[in-house]
Amino acid sequence: MAMTTTPALQRLTSSPRSVSATIHATGLLCFAASFVWLPNITNPLHRGFGGSYQFLTIIALTLSTMTFATGFVADLSQNTRLAALKSRLSVCATPLELLVTISYWGLRCIDKTLVVPPGHEVPFIPDFGFHAMPGIMIILDLMLLSPPWSIKADGALALNSFMALSYLAWLEYCFSQNRWYPYPLLARLSMRQKLCLVPVSAVLMTGSTMALKRVYRRVNKVQRFGRDAIIAVKTD
Repeated sequence: MAMTTTPALQRLTSSPRSVSATIHATGLLCFAASFVWLPNITNPLHRGFGGSYQFLTIIALTLSTMTFATGFVADLSQNTRLAALKSRLSVCATPLELLVTISYWGLRCIDKTLVVPPGHEVPFIPDFGFHAMPGIMIILDLMLLSPPWSIKADGALALNSFMALSYLAWLEYCFSQNRWYPYPLLARLSMRQKLCLVPVSAVLMTGSTMALKRVYRRVNKVQRFGRDAIIAVKTD
């Protein structure tokens, strides 16, 4: 009897290991391309203390890379603990990537100088790679390769509030060293207004989490969400 691992209630059941490894490898290549292109950004706000990691975009991209790298190693090793770890990382990375995508493209449609200083715009393809592709790939991973999330609304709100508050604290620490904020919009806001962004961001991410759970249930025809786990399937 051979043992293969597949996420509980995973939608793709035919050759899950090869399909999962292919999707994770594709995602890693996309993310790597963004990191390789990163030095070409002329935005001076990427310099100074914290470097590019002042930006939520790069923090989210790093977390997505960790998620996919863990998933890829789990595919190759068939390690259920790594697969479970990937699923838990996804609970953090997915709503964060959606926040990046929604906020960036939303603000850019209103006034692109709110997110990028004039004269330092990134070409569309790498811009798409930073601000859309990670969200697309990690949602694809959730819908096709992952067990259902067991996190509830209150737990998601607590987790997302912690991430939002931690990022604001990091921003303020970087500001204390650099005397500038990575996003032009933040320089226009008072501390009270920036603090208001914490619950707004947390609610937006929590709403994304709950919406994705509902979509997952419809896509995978799951009647209820069980415990977030990885199961072993015996095959002859």
